[in-house]
Amino acid sequence: MIKQILLLVIPVALMRITTSCDLFHKKSNTMEEPTSSVSANDTTPKVIGIGGIFFFTDDPKATKEWYSQNLGMEINDWGSSSFESRDINHPDTIHSLQWTPFKTGSDYFEPSKKDFMINYRVQNLEGLVEKLKQNGANILDSIAVYDYGKFVHLIDPEGNKIELWEPK
Repeated sequence: MIKQILLLVIPVALMRITTSCDLFHKKSNTMEEPTSSVSANDTTPKVIGIGGIFFFTDDPKATKEWYSQNLGMEINDWGSSSFESRDINHPDTIHSLQWTPFKTGSDYFEPSKKDFMINYRVQNLEGLVEKLKQNGANILDSIAVYDYGKFVHLIDPEGNKIELWEPK
C-alpha cells in the first residue's frame, strides 16, 4: 500500500521541484529570494499540491493511537492529523495536508478497489473539470461546495480514486 501511495505522491513532488528549479541559467553567489513561476493572478486549471492522504486500515482507532504514541502525530477532532506548511512564494498562505486512516471496506473510496486515495489541492476547479471532461476523464460526481472549499472525484486510468479540492 505504501508503495502505491509513493508512486502517486513522488511524481507530483518531483514535478513541483523540477518546475521550480532553474536548470538552464548560471547560478549566482548572491542570496536572492526565489521568484515565483506562478503569479498571484494565475488561474491555470492545475494541481498545486497534496491536500490529503487517505488509506484503509482494519482498526482506525488503533492505527491513530499507534501513530500518535510512536510518531507523535496529533489527531484532530475530525479523526485526521493535519500537517501545515507555508507557500514559499506566498509566505502568508498556509496549506494543510490531512492524513486519515479509514476503516477497511469504507465506501468512501468507491468505485475504486484500491486501499488508498490521494486528495490533490487544485486551483480553478471548474476549469480543471472542464479540461478533464474534454480529455474523456471518468468524473464521478458534480462539484460539491462546502465552507472549506470545493470538491470533485474522479478515477484515473489505473482505477485510483482521486479527490480534487480547491480550498477557500
